[in-house]
Amino acid sequence: MPASEDTRHSPSAEFGSAEFGSAASVPVSRPAPTAVRKGRRSWNGTDLALIAVFAALTAASVAVPPIPAGNILGVPITLQTMIVALAGLVLGGSRAAAAVGLYVLLGLVGLPIFAGFQGGLGVLAAGSAGYLLSFPFTAALIGFLAGILLRRSSKVGTLTTVLLFLAATAGTLLTHALGVAGMMLNGQLALPAALVADLPFIPGDLVKNAVAAAIALSLHKAFPDLLRRKR
Repeated sequence: MPASEDTRHSPSAEFGSAEFGSAASVPVSRPAPTAVRKGRRSWNGTDLALIAVFAALTAASVAVPPIPAGNILGVPITLQTMIVALAGLVLGGSRAAAAVGLYVLLGLVGLPIFAGFQGGLGVLAAGSAGYLLSFPFTAALIGFLAGILLRRSSKVGTLTTVLLFLAATAGTLLTHALGVAGMMLNGQLALPAALVADLPFIPGDLVKNAVAAAIALSLHKAFPDLLRRKR
């Protein structure tokens, strides 16, 4: 047969054509774009300034002479607990914890900014160690509660003051719990004796919480977005 009449295609060529057509007809899937999840808003210059201000304010509060509480370990009544509560009520949990934590850290390093102008690691062996170490956690708890209350409040008024006072009092319970634990550990006191030693602080702390709540209310009226922004 003449070569011109042999018009058959090879099977391999047909198969290759089919494969090419099939591959061309299959849509190529593209990976879906990854959603960018918004993270927590980082602190800005204002936040850092507020942290520094409240750390300095807590340190400056030791200039007010401590009042003897008359307990067996000589732990005095100081103004620091009010500043810790105020920091939480004004700054919110994270910034308040940072401010008070910075204050405690600087004091442990050696700056004489604790009650009675003391400083250094030696204070950790004193009867007041539990109270001192509770401060950052207390500020964080008060700030967390205050943030929830203020963000859910449509209007800042008298009821807000009561709620802020209750938030500060919740933090005070934490301070007293750790303070009692510190007196039991460092002062070798039994639980009943430590509770008795802690009692003189309660009336003064309630008064200081009320003052801190009133001051915080004034600040939130002047700066409504101070805690309403999510952090």
